[in-house]
Amino acid sequence: MGSANSEFDFQGIHHLALVCSDMARTVEFYSGVLGMPLVKTIELPGGRGQHFFFDCGGGDCLAFFWFPHAPDAVPGVSAPAGRPGEVDLANAVGAMNHVSFTVPEPKFLEYYEKLQAKGIDCTPVIDHDDSPRGIAPSFHEGVFVRSFYFQDPDGALLEFACWTRTFGPGDVSHVPRTAAERTVPVGL
Repeated sequence: MGSANSEFDFQGIHHLALVCSDMARTVEFYSGVLGMPLVKTIELPGGRGQHFFFDCGGGDCLAFFWFPHAPDAVPGVSAPAGRPGEVDLANAVGAMNHVSFTVPEPKFLEYYEKLQAKGIDCTPVIDHDDSPRGIAPSFHEGVFVRSFYFQDPDGALLEFACWTRTFGPGDVSHVPRTAAERTVPVGL
């Protein structure tokens, strides 16, 4: 995508670790439906649970913990309450919002149809642009990423995305917001 890191030689995401309620169902979804090879399994000592790693490409892994006493997810707090276009996507600070997998642009629509054929409920394709709404009604040269969303068996929000253009200096133009600008609902 462009800019070099002058501090550290990062080579990608080693792994992102999520928590699941049913490891067998998680293996079936990520290996069976999405085709990610299960590359490492760990039984945590003292009956504390399991930690499994799936190869998600490029030398990176998506990992899951299964803890026997993990609390249930709280939609809208631990993860978004649903998918874009259906609900407000806000969730708690420090929680994971979604995992986006890079897919090749030439195969993007093929993968969309393939997931639907496997019975996965996907959002419509979203063409992200710099318009005030952030979403284009149809693909055009200003679209910078195409994506669609779906959920895993535990409700984790997943996305397939492909970049459609190269970024330049004009793509970094917003002033970062601060904690003082947050408005937290009463009672949370």
